[in-house]
Amino acid sequence: MRAPLPPGGGRGLSTRLRTAKSRSKASQRWLERQLNDPYVRAAQQQGLRSRAAFKLLEMDEKHRLLRPGGRVLDLGAAPGGWTQVAVERTAPGGRVVAVDLLPMDPVPGATIVQGDFQDDAAAAAALEALGGTADLVLSDMAPNTTGHGATDHLRIMALAELALDTALVALAPGGAFVAKVFQGGSERSFLATLKRRFAAVRHAKPPASRKDSSELYVVATGFRGREG
Repeated sequence: MRAPLPPGGGRGLSTRLRTAKSRSKASQRWLERQLNDPYVRAAQQQGLRSRAAFKLLEMDEKHRLLRPGGRVLDLGAAPGGWTQVAVERTAPGGRVVAVDLLPMDPVPGATIVQGDFQDDAAAAAALEALGGTADLVLSDMAPNTTGHGATDHLRIMALAELALDTALVALAPGGAFVAKVFQGGSERSFLATLKRRFAAVRHAKPPASRKDSSELYVVATGFRGREG
């Protein structure tokens, strides 16, 4: 798997689309952005399922999250771009378990659990597949946005808090947690829990995250272990 693209890497001449009368301006802009996006092209060339794979690659380059032999729990994993990266970077000897409500095509080297990670049965199946506790819990989950900033912030924080609840149960001491949030900062109580339970907590916006996107990632490392 290649290293992350350099800023602006792979950009060519702008690709324009011939628009059909039935195509909305919004869908035309989305398609043009996809066709002109070097990360989309690189993902296709490298057999990655989504451009989001480069976000994890870039965060791993900076924070050293994935190691050979590591155990990784990938929450809300579909379509599987982060799962592919985790499998590649924990080899040899790693274990990667991907959990999602939606069906997901197999990823060689990973175990896929279809179900709600809040459900006891799905959580038990994921931990059993890991063979124990996790070294890294990932969540790239995001809600469908409404365009109303406060509402979207509350929705993504709810998902991040659910992922954190899972991480606090699943992680081994010294483990790490990564979750998507939106700009505007993580909520105070969420950050307070992270700072109490992890040695280091940072916000990250990897280069593969589009500049016009409000997404950020919280990266927490050095899990201190379960309380009480």
